Amino acid sequence: MLGAEFVWDEEMNIYIVIRDEAPRDADAISEITRAAFEDHPYSHHTEQFIIRALRDLGALTISLVAEMDGKIAGHAAFSPVEISDGSQNWYGLGPVSVAPELQKQGIGKALINRGLELLVARDACGCVLVGDPAYYRRFGFKSLPGLLHEGVPDPFVLALTLKGAYPSGMVKFHEAFWVKE
Repeated sequence: MLGAEFVWDEEMNIYIVIRDEAPRDADAISEITRAAFEDHPYSHHTEQFIIRALRDLGALTISLVAEMDGKIAGHAAFSPVEISDGSQNWYGLGPVSVAPELQKQGIGKALINRGLELLVARDACGCVLVGDPAYYRRFGFKSLPGLLHEGVPDPFVLALTLKGAYPSGMVKFHEAFWVKE
């Protein structure tokens, strides 16, 4: 499979295929995303609509699926962001979703690591996200003084530089992040 990465999961004793999203994957991605965020305490339950809007607007820079036994098990989206200090070539990570019954088994980690590798290959300067610092620190993300997102407490705005300096200022995710359905 061209462009796919095969990851051996020792705990589950299976291979996970990480590959680019294909058109046939859209419904499965939507369903897994809906299910993954269904009980999430900080979700507005619009994540599946965000992914669809990013796709429809041509803003899904990187859209990866994890496939197990021929079925979609997870998804990760990367899209361009604007930063008020004028930093260029930065991307936002999210949403990241894994089927609820398969969470905490390394699928999200494999998706994120592959996405970050692809950002490096695109010569990206870095990646930002809004998320749980305890989870995303393992990838090198950290909260930065002066990097803000409106309405989000500072510790949950995280960044990872891939080259150059860290940005500062207000982060603005793509307009698709404000869709309701």
